[in-house]
Amino acid sequence: MNRLFFPTAGLALLLSSQAFATEMDQQAAAPSVADHTASTALPDIVVTANRSAQALDKVGASVTILTRAALDNAQAATVADELARTPGVSFTRSGNLGSAASVNIRGAEGHHTVVLIDGVKMNDPASTQGGVNFGTLMVGDFGRIEILRGAQSTLWGSQAIGGVVNIVTAEPTASLQGNLSAEAGSRGTRHFRGAIGGAGDRLSWRLAANRFDTDGYSAYSPGTEDDGYRQTNLSGRLNYKVSDNVSVDLRSVWSDGTNDYDAYNGDSREYGNTEELITYAGLNFDLFENRLRNRIGFAYTDTKRRTLNPDRIIEPTTFESDGQNIRWDYQGIFAFTSDLTATFGVETERSEMRSRSPSDSNDKPAYGSGRADLDSAYTQVQWAIIPQLNITAGLRYDDHEQYGDNALGSVAAALTLNDGATVVRASWGQGFRAPGLYELYSDYGNLTLQAEEFESWELGAQHKLSDKAVVAVTYFNRKADNEIRYNSCAFGTTDPLCLVNGTSRWGYYANIQRTEAQGVEVAGSIDLTSSLRVAANYTWTDAINASGSAEGKRLTYRPEHMGNLSADYAFANGLKAGVAVRYSGETFTNATNTGVLEAYTLVDLRASYPINDKLEIYGRVENLFDEQYEMFQNFGTADRGVFGGVRVRF
Repeated sequence: MNRLFFPTAGLALLLSSQAFATEMDQQAAAPSVADHTASTALPDIVVTANRSAQALDKVGASVTILTRAALDNAQAATVADELARTPGVSFTRSGNLGSAASVNIRGAEGHHTVVLIDGVKMNDPASTQGGVNFGTLMVGDFGRIEILRGAQSTLWGSQAIGGVVNIVTAEPTASLQGNLSAEAGSRGTRHFRGAIGGAGDRLSWRLAANRFDTDGYSAYSPGTEDDGYRQTNLSGRLNYKVSDNVSVDLRSVWSDGTNDYDAYNGDSREYGNTEELITYAGLNFDLFENRLRNRIGFAYTDTKRRTLNPDRIIEPTTFESDGQNIRWDYQGIFAFTSDLTATFGVETERSEMRSRSPSDSNDKPAYGSGRADLDSAYTQVQWAIIPQLNITAGLRYDDHEQYGDNALGSVAAALTLNDGATVVRASWGQGFRAPGLYELYSDYGNLTLQAEEFESWELGAQHKLSDKAVVAVTYFNRKADNEIRYNSCAFGTTDPLCLVNGTSRWGYYANIQRTEAQGVEVAGSIDLTSSLRVAANYTWTDAINASGSAEGKRLTYRPEHMGNLSADYAFANGLKAGVAVRYSGETFTNATNTGVLEAYTLVDLRASYPINDKLEIYGRVENLFDEQYEMFQNFGTADRGVFGGVRVRF
């Protein structure tokens, strides 16, 4: 068991900095000043932070909430593009839409973020380091997205080092309702979405479909041929209320996408296919006059990936993998009083993966395969000591099949001052991550890997300058031991891990001693007039290697400076227009910081106009000034694009 450091002395003095940004972020994301009140009523309740619905001013977490109205207003096609507009979040994509993309929260690795759809983890055990490929995650039938920054392992498990992204599909609110949208634009892009559902006294249901096609652009930045992406997405949810205290949940999301690749040094006809399935079944029941809320759930995820090169002579398959998660869990929430609540639960999860990279021959290699079982238990107490001070403290115990038992702690608090105008907050938490199955059992696996360990804290405050303006700032700090990175094998090396059964390999995963990250997030918004809102955020992140030959050097592909600025104006005739500016500072492409990608600034324009209360037309210009830039070395990015569409609600 690793050392559990859980300071209890002075607990009541901790002032949580985490949720300060939420109200500001939701204001910045609001579709317009005119409908701001309606669009931000829902975000006053946060679900992800404590695994249960809770008022925002009592949450000890740094949360950004994107409502459906905000998503429609921004008009972005991918979740990664939406997340990049929020504080502390950067992302890289190696080519066109559908290509591998990684989201980094506060300088953490992409696989240190837990991604949920309707509460179900969708991390792929067979992917590189077990993370989520944000390149295939399109904005579908989502009702809201909650972005929880900072270490959240106590409630959400070992991968929640950088944060949690919880995507919630839309729920029906009327007996029968639906929506349709169609969009077209540059690079042969077509995007169609539709949903229908209904809610009654006992039964609520919703079905949705999404189809996206684009001819794209060259994934290799100097390339000449276009690399496109096609995806079909289906989702459904059903809730049946058996009685006043018992209900059943069924939810599923399925997607199938094909994208064109390029080689790292030139055009290629290679392409890949990814099929993902997420399913959930749950039983909810309340006891003791609803003081004890219970949930028993079963979740299953399956991600199949395959890449093919038609130019190969014998074997077109260049890579194939299959990653599965099976999870059973129980969660209970008990209200001792209106001011004291405990959340507790147990989980058991089995992860399996297999992958291989065939050569151009008649003989396919055997799959590299692995399995891991993980049993967990957690508890968290939320206590309003006085009306102005809310404390949250939690513990988690994990028993990993290969890496034994481990205990984690976290603590946070939120203090409101000046009749709620000021919120001062602080938090501290631990993280533990066992090596992923791909890191252990793939062609690049290393069975001698150690588990990663983390400790993080943050402190900050939010202040309403008036009913029309708010500003906030937070400082964050994270330290990591034994972080795992890919280690290349040089030609002629004598490293024994570069040889497997006498055959050399390109590289393997290895522990590096330490990394550190610290930074500051600043955000603000102001209603300059009754029709004009301006919002901005800026993040400084100092993410470095803290040991070894690269000690003191910045981590790769982590911009030190990032910022967003947006302005939205609502005209009297219903027309809404806005501009969004995103700045990403320079990044380094290698551990020695000798390879540099230049900073870039993207400017987007957007507008929408309601024909009536059911029909709306909209359009946008992306990369208005045709900025030429790279997010990942030698991989292409989109030039200026013009898009337009129509939305119908019934």
